[in-house]
Amino acid sequence: MLSLIVAIDEQNAIGINGDMLCHLPNDLRHFKNITSGHTVIMGKRTLFSLPKYPLPNRRNIVLTKDKGQRTKDIEYAHTIEDVLQMIQGEEEAFIMGGGMVYKQFMPIADKLYITHIHHTFPEADTYFPAIDLDVWKLITCERHEADERHAFAYSFCEYVRR
Repeated sequence: MLSLIVAIDEQNAIGINGDMLCHLPNDLRHFKNITSGHTVIMGKRTLFSLPKYPLPNRRNIVLTKDKGQRTKDIEYAHTIEDVLQMIQGEEEAFIMGGGMVYKQFMPIADKLYITHIHHTFPEADTYFPAIDLDVWKLITCERHEADERHAFAYSFCEYVRR
């Protein structure tokens, strides 16, 4: 199964100047719980935006056109087909960004793990593709209100391809 995992605002924004929209500690914990023990696939800019890489307890694959790129403990793929071959037989693998990588894999993904941030970030510059509810079926959604550690309300939702 190929899944996309992302936090988006009410306009499908995912990033600002190469960084996440905001800091939601429970979303980071949610991401870690879902992806630990699995493969995560990302673009090169997403890799370099991480505070520390590779992500521990996960197989890290970076999709890049740069065939000379090498980083310890990270595997590299140069096409979508390379990625699909590398993850063949895995129970579930996760696309974790960035915007262009999500756009490339959305048509072939089986599941979406979406953290909906109930806020709009007008300064955002990177977006997630639209979630077409004729294609995707919402199967779970758990709302959390803003609190002292989370400036915005958010919901953890899962969608499967119809």
